Amino acid sequence: MLTLTRPDGNQPEDFHLSRRGIAALIFGGYAAAALAAEADPIQTDETGLVTEVVQLPVSGATIRGYVARPKAAGRFPVVLVVNEVFGLHAYIMDVCRRLAKLGYVAIAPGFFDRAGDPAPLTDFPAIMKIVAAASDAQVMGDVGATLKYLEGQPWADMRKVAITGFCWGGKVVWNACETYQEFKAGVSWYGPLAPSATAPPDPSRIWPIEHAAGLRCPVLGLYGGKDPLALSVPAMRDALAAAGKTSSEIIIYQDAGHGFHADYRASYNETDAKDGWSRLLAFFAVNGVLPRPFRFG
Repeated sequence: MLTLTRPDGNQPEDFHLSRRGIAALIFGGYAAAALAAEADPIQTDETGLVTEVVQLPVSGATIRGYVARPKAAGRFPVVLVVNEVFGLHAYIMDVCRRLAKLGYVAIAPGFFDRAGDPAPLTDFPAIMKIVAAASDAQVMGDVGATLKYLEGQPWADMRKVAITGFCWGGKVVWNACETYQEFKAGVSWYGPLAPSATAPPDPSRIWPIEHAAGLRCPVLGLYGGKDPLALSVPAMRDALAAAGKTSSEIIIYQDAGHGFHADYRASYNETDAKDGWSRLLAFFAVNGVLPRPFRFG
């Protein structure tokens, strides 16, 4: 804790902190590279919840899994929450708690744990080096390992499983729903859909647009109209239509940019974030992943 020495309170220069440094002190645990100085992120308490970091056995390693679930008896529907490039940090954990407050089990795997933790880093090339180490095949394997872990838990209702993710994690949502029949619904927040026109061929990468016909459950895409990633949306819509995947859809928020749900970043758009969250809950519900009512205690 900082000790105040001035009658009117200390000033930033007393601690040699930038505005971002001040924000980092107030909102510890958020991605250092993206935390906005003016951030006022949602902070969901743990009242009525069980939260814990578990160890997930995956191929050749063990990774973290942050779990938030109702503190009540019985089984609850499950939502797998997938991080952005900044890893398993405070924002992703808070999203888990928001879902748990509604009656879901939410679990966020540490997909980057083998290579490092990008959350405290501010050097973006260093962050992307960690991200690049997680191949698409490895990530899909980790998703499968997480599902297997959940199957053995007495509080998880594996008849009702959904997935949501942001940016990098949004792509994982599409890929997972093309891979695993356990998912009943997916919601992708501004996830990449196709390689850029200038990207060299990379057979190790799984692009959602190339496997739209293989979707095993409905997916809702939420994209910002000012986000370059939205340029791939018309082609993805065409691919979904050609494959007869009429239960999947993509919404574009014309005034939003990339990362519009990330309340710790300057890109946050409160109106569109709230609308997207409402759509997520409705999409889960209409596809049978309904939260189970419970009493806090």
